[in-house]
Amino acid sequence: MAYIPKDAEWYIAELVIECNVEGNPHNVVHVNIVLVRASSPEEAFEKAEELGYQENSTYLNPKNQTVTFTYRGLRHLDVIHDELEHGAELMFEEKIGICESELKQMLTPKSQLAIFLPLKPIDPSKPDYSSKEIMDEVAKIVN
Repeated sequence: MAYIPKDAEWYIAELVIECNVEGNPHNVVHVNIVLVRASSPEEAFEKAEELGYQENSTYLNPKNQTVTFTYRGLRHLDVIHDELEHGAELMFEEKIGICESELKQMLTPKSQLAIFLPLKPIDPSKPDYSSKEIMDEVAKIVN
């Protein structure tokens, strides 16, 4: 088992959620990274699974197609060693023997970071998993 500090109370979990839209052959998979507060790895696992199962849902999109979100499982679960504050390390990844060109490929210029990219137009081939109920409410507000 990994090293777990005695006073550990925070864990980080990667939940894998699959979305299927009726009539569309393509699924959409989300990996949601969430914080889990627990007093042991076993409790963290149970709480992470609970969070994942809470993602299960079914509703209609604006085209009256059934949209289904299904929790598929955990991709990763680990303890957070630091206290949660500015600069706390949440996760790390270790790679050994990386050459300079590979290392440079790992870096993303500021202008290409997702947070700074403009919104993209909706790709018509992408499954529409928006909620009809919510979109109808938005239409009422905007119109």
